Amino acid sequence: MDTTIFEHHESSIRGYCRNFPTVFASASNARQTAEDGTSYIDFFSGAGVLNFGHNNPRMKEAMIEFLQSDGVAHSLDTYTTTKRDFIQRFHEVVLAPRGMDHRLQFMGPTGSNAVEAALKLARLSTGRREIVAFSHGFHGMTLGSLAATANHAFRQWAGVPLTDVVRLPFETAPGGRTAIAEYAASLRDTSSGNTPPAAFLVEPVQAEGGVNVASREWLHEVQDLAREVGALFIIDDIQAGIGRTGSYFSFDDMDLDPDIITLAKGLGGFGTPIAMNLNKPAVDDNWSPGAHTGTFRGQGLSFIAGTVALGYFTDEAFLAGVRDKGQVMRERLERIAADHPDRDWEVRGRGMMQALDTGDGAFAKQVQAEAFDRGLLIGPCGTGGQVIKLIPPLTIGEDDLAEGLDLFEQAIRAAQAVT
Repeated sequence: MDTTIFEHHESSIRGYCRNFPTVFASASNARQTAEDGTSYIDFFSGAGVLNFGHNNPRMKEAMIEFLQSDGVAHSLDTYTTTKRDFIQRFHEVVLAPRGMDHRLQFMGPTGSNAVEAALKLARLSTGRREIVAFSHGFHGMTLGSLAATANHAFRQWAGVPLTDVVRLPFETAPGGRTAIAEYAASLRDTSSGNTPPAAFLVEPVQAEGGVNVASREWLHEVQDLAREVGALFIIDDIQAGIGRTGSYFSFDDMDLDPDIITLAKGLGGFGTPIAMNLNKPAVDDNWSPGAHTGTFRGQGLSFIAGTVALGYFTDEAFLAGVRDKGQVMRERLERIAADHPDRDWEVRGRGMMQALDTGDGAFAKQVQAEAFDRGLLIGPCGTGGQVIKLIPPLTIGEDDLAEGLDLFEQAIRAAQAVT
């Protein structure tokens, strides 16, 4: 497998390729095939982008038709038929059934762009600077979103101070159960030296942070405090949303009412880039035309594929299947953990985002290597990379899911033999 040209000419910044040392040539649904013909089951899904699998045939057909008809592929924020179709379908499938009147804001095509826009709008709306973010949270790699990101390994490369963020422990972190009440008390005390923030930014499921799952009660506590002090409540659903937990949003059925929701990754369906914020009208009205721009806001191919993706959320059998497959994943991980009681492993997750916290980053990295050698793609996350996250496409077939879980269990055993 010749990787020489990459090693000689591509930046040293490359990362994922070091864990998957092969050259991929094709992909279909939950499988990628290397140029030497080796087939890999994909439990990584482009870091959560490919919720509907590689080269989804429904989307591919619509995209080919769009290209052949000379559809508008790039449009800045001008009006196009493809954008209109996407907005209309999104309103019909996602917003209207939930009684939401949020406006759709398109910005640069990454999740980090979405978070940057949300933070800017929160500060503009409130006239305040500080953002409350949480331990283990991941919100992006550009400076504003990086300031809200907790991981030191990412923060150290900034080169400048990352300021104007108040860090509180996430619910599942030490001190997380009482942190909101204690912070609320300090904001009510006029001699505490603390002033109300512009916004609270939170992931209902911290994906990159280690698949830490917040409870309904705790998220309401955060939302209630935001309301009390006149701050915005922002939900980052970039990786855990768009069907990953078995419903469109990861916080569905929690009766939450966020001011802004940040979306990206699986939004475009096919893997083509797109990011979008859902802003409450009263908040969105603080924008002036052109106050936040971006060259790649009008992604025609992403609108086309994203419109097709929305059709999956009118199919209750599909969503039930996601929940069922998520349960299969969880039961297998719980069995693996139970088979090794001396390791004190923990299983966490919701829907088809499930994880095994091994408590040992070196061991998790060895599991990843052993899995790759057996034809399975997985990715560690969390503190020190100690959590092994499984996020296969929602469309994965039952046979591939079962085989992938078998390969994962084999990798666990092999890693134990060498560590």
